[in-house]
Amino acid sequence: MAIGGIFSEKSGITNLALEGMQGFGAFSGALVAVLLMQNMDGTSQVPYYVSFLAAMAGGMLFSFVHILLCIKFKANQVISGVVVNILAAALTSFLTKRLNESIFSQTSNKFVLGTSVRFTVPVLSDIPVLGAVFTNLYPFEVMIVVIAVIMWFVMYKTPFGMHLRACGDNPHAADAAGIDVNRVRTLAVVISGGLSAIAGMSFAYSISANFSPDIYLGYGYLSIAALIFGNWSVLPTLGACLIFGFARSGGQTLIQQLGMPSTYNDLVRILPYVLTLFLLIFFSKHNKAPRALGEIYDKGKR
Repeated sequence: MAIGGIFSEKSGITNLALEGMQGFGAFSGALVAVLLMQNMDGTSQVPYYVSFLAAMAGGMLFSFVHILLCIKFKANQVISGVVVNILAAALTSFLTKRLNESIFSQTSNKFVLGTSVRFTVPVLSDIPVLGAVFTNLYPFEVMIVVIAVIMWFVMYKTPFGMHLRACGDNPHAADAAGIDVNRVRTLAVVISGGLSAIAGMSFAYSISANFSPDIYLGYGYLSIAALIFGNWSVLPTLGACLIFGFARSGGQTLIQQLGMPSTYNDLVRILPYVLTLFLLIFFSKHNKAPRALGEIYDKGKR
């Protein structure tokens, strides 16, 4: 989600709608997965991989709501993002209940997926201490690192990446150079929708083991904090996300080791957000956002 947010905001479109795109994408992928699981062997991995493709399609499709509001109708981008998040939460909750009643004849607000298979990397997993990183991996953990590298290359080593950054810094100069600013911004938001959907399916197949309204837990806003802390750069943002992840998982592990009641798990959930506040206080003054971020582009004004 954070990388998707970088692409959108580097083009000049503020994207608070990441969580809504994540949720709608995960809804699309989970629906396809449960439909496929009805007609396939329980050990088949086809629904798992197809669900990610379906999620990306759903996230990209839903991103057009934000695109229409911000680019076509020139609405306030912050308000549009909030509206898209609320719309996604309400719409997917309603559709999940209705589809469960009509297709599966059950009253439920979730699609049960289970958790994905894990694998261990031979040899590397035997390294003391560091070997734990290569043990019991989810397939999408590797996917996330690969996506980070690919998107870094696209951002900084391709003409599209150069055009995208130009649109976020000086859209009028980019337009004078022959770049279609609205087209570049549209593609950037679509990319953010697809990447957010991958994040949603990763969450659904690991932490929650299902798709439900619980998937809207504020990770979209945490992703935005991560990309700000990472100064709108792909690889530093990846590091920021790892820090936030360690803050949550480390807190839960500490509670288990100390034998504290499970009710403290709710307290642990705030650790990434508390850490975010401290990091932004000390580091945000050194960050440089794209100069045209959040500005409505009007081709007639130069």
